Amino acid sequence: MELSEIRAKIDAVDDRLLALFLERMELSEEVAAYKNENHLPILNKTREREILAKVTEKAGDKERYAYHLYSTLFELARSRQAELLNAPTRVAEQVRTSLAAGEALFPQTGLVACQGVEGGNSQAACDRLLPRGNLMYVKSFDAVASAVESGLCRFGVLPIENSSNGSVRAVYDLLRKRRLSIVRSTRLCIRHELLALPGVKLEEIREIYSHEQALGQCSKFLNGLKDVQVIPCGNTAAAAKQVAESGSRTAAAISSHPCAALYGLECLSDTIQDSDNNYTRFVCVTRDPVIYAGANRISLVVAFENRPGALYEVISKLAALDVNMTKLESCPVAGSDFEFIFFLELDASVQDPSVLAMLEEMERSCAQFHFLGNYAEV
Repeated sequence: MELSEIRAKIDAVDDRLLALFLERMELSEEVAAYKNENHLPILNKTREREILAKVTEKAGDKERYAYHLYSTLFELARSRQAELLNAPTRVAEQVRTSLAAGEALFPQTGLVACQGVEGGNSQAACDRLLPRGNLMYVKSFDAVASAVESGLCRFGVLPIENSSNGSVRAVYDLLRKRRLSIVRSTRLCIRHELLALPGVKLEEIREIYSHEQALGQCSKFLNGLKDVQVIPCGNTAAAAKQVAESGSRTAAAISSHPCAALYGLECLSDTIQDSDNNYTRFVCVTRDPVIYAGANRISLVVAFENRPGALYEVISKLAALDVNMTKLESCPVAGSDFEFIFFLELDASVQDPSVLAMLEEMERSCAQFHFLGNYAEV
């Protein structure tokens, strides 16, 4: 048989498959109407297992492919049913409130809680996110969250991940526990330098101060030093200020080039970080959920049962709607027996009804579900 003849037969089969698929989806809509009327959940795992068992038994040596085909069909049917379901969810209410509170343009002013001191990377991120913002410096990430949660500051700016060191998990925990909402984000290219008092030589240094993230990003350089104590502190700019105020010729700070001029220090080395491609991503957070115009990124924290296929079920929901996942990172739950939560980021907007329906279904099916926000990155 010629290839053209085989393809003609495939085309005919595809036509029949499409007609049957559309018929199946229409029947799924009837199921959704029944579930709505009788207050039944979308997922019926027993029913799906029965169908999969029957299909794989009939499929012979192609049972693996049949299994994945029908698993995808189930996911598409559930996604459509989720769009039609009337059952209220917390994420739908949060999205409704966020959209109602949104404005056409992101604000350029407002009181902003910023961890650290003048000259830090957080301050540079604040200036980029809110160019005319009024900065209030605080000592810790927790203090930023408290200032926003209490209403003292309208906005807070926090580092959430680094291209070399990964997520700042303490910040994810704060967002999840304090119920803060991400409203914007930005990325900064980070350049670390070793700073000390004028005239000091590298061989004189015995203590190096910096934030733990910066220390991790310069680990190769630090591991090559001898008889030097590495001391974590709250902020890279605070480290530079501390060294300047100490007057010690044995102390140095891993900080930024602007901090050298700001605090009267000199650069001992500007080639200390592990990677030149070193970016930190900062988020702007608020107490009340808001979605501004142009929002195209969604951040989530989810947890689900520790069983085979649980993660696949979440990812398949995204694949069914052709939603791009830009981040998936697991984090062990402290004090648990190998339980994990997951940080997810999606290229999507809740103004797409199918995306909102997907989030609602994820909330219904996940043991934990935290919608952190829908926002734009600048």
